[in-house]
Amino acid sequence: MKDHQIEVRVRYSETDQMGVVYHGNYIPYFEIGRVEWLRDKGISYKSMEESGIALPIVSMNVNYKKSARYDELLTVHTVFKSQSSVKIEFDCAIYNDSDELLTTAQFILVFVSLKTGRPTAPPDYILELLKTIE
Repeated sequence: MKDHQIEVRVRYSETDQMGVVYHGNYIPYFEIGRVEWLRDKGISYKSMEESGIALPIVSMNVNYKKSARYDELLTVHTVFKSQSSVKIEFDCAIYNDSDELLTTAQFILVFVSLKTGRPTAPPDYILELLKTIE
């Protein structure tokens, strides 16, 4: 339950003239993975924001190993790593349809109150969820 996988197909607009995914386009793939990780656990990111909590990235480390290409079906792996105080961490990886590792990433996100713009404790429902998967 710590991990989740979702498939994403590379669109033409995400590539350069050679059909290679532009490096900045991996970040939205990873975002899809994190949002769907939450959804898979019964948490809507939209509902969380509507209740006054945002979850911005404060740190990311991306390691590019091999290029993704136009029309490839990618699998985004998202794994919950840890949660402490106001932070939550994920390890992520992207594989192509030949199961080759293309990219890895680590993300640290912080729970933030939309009213104050300041870090805040995660909502109880998220803490309860994280207790069940740690």
